[in-house]
Parts: sequence; structure tokens; C-alpha cells
Amino acid sequence: MIGRILAIDYGQKRTGLAVSDPDQIIATSLTTIRSMDVIQFLKDYISGEKVVLFLVGEPKQMNYEASESSKFIEPFVRLLVNTFPNIPVRRVDERFTSKIAMQTIREAGLKKKDRQNKALIDTISATIMLQSYLEHNSPGF
Repeated sequence: MIGRILAIDYGQKRTGLAVSDPDQIIATSLTTIRSMDVIQFLKDYISGEKVVLFLVGEPKQMNYEASESSKFIEPFVRLLVNTFPNIPVRRVDERFTSKIAMQTIREAGLKKKDRQNKALIDTISATIMLQSYLEHNSPGF
């Protein structure tokens, strides 16, 4: 068993979380929580699971420059690093995850009410970000 990778799609109000299986093959949606509760949630989660890496979405504009939302994500990343100094943090491009999440929800045939559920979109975005990372960074690929 290698250990889980936990993906974080951090937002001003809500944060979507996804986690890999211990062998780092499959990404699974974990939950969406209030952003102010993320650190406590992670402390609780890590007390029962071996997490070896945090993936944090890095919002960029189409020209690869930092987006407006970077100003509230950077302080969160610093807090994450300080709170969990033994777990590395890797930043990943998250530019298209919300669009892909919306498309996935639409293709799944969910009702309009579910398609407008921003918490669901955040969790699916984190899952897409993590699955993409696993596919491109797994030794088997």
C-alpha cells in the first residue's frame, strides 16, 4: 500500500475534495465542505487514513497567468503546508475542471436542480483533477 492522494478544489466558500485509493489508481469524490472547515476536516481524515500527497488546484487564466482567485488560494496553501509539514503539496492546473464537471453532470442525465448544485460541481472537479493527475503520473502509464 502506497497511500492516498487527496485533491483539493479550494474556493472562497466551498471546497471540493477527492481521494485516491491507497494504490493511487482510482480517484473518488470525497465531499464538499465549507472552506473555513477544510483544515479541521483534513486533520480528522488523516487521523484515520494514510495521505502521502495533497493536490491543490491552481487557477490560471488561458494565458497561464494566475487568476483573480489565486489571492485567496495562496494563503490556504501556506496554511496547509504549515499544518501538515510531512505531507507534500503539489499544485495542478485546474482551468477546465469545472467545465468538464458540468459536462459530466449533463451527460449523466441529472436533473436541472442537480446540475446547478455547486457543491456537486466542486467535488466532481476535484475528482477530475485527481484522476487526470493519476493517469499522467502513475508508474503504469
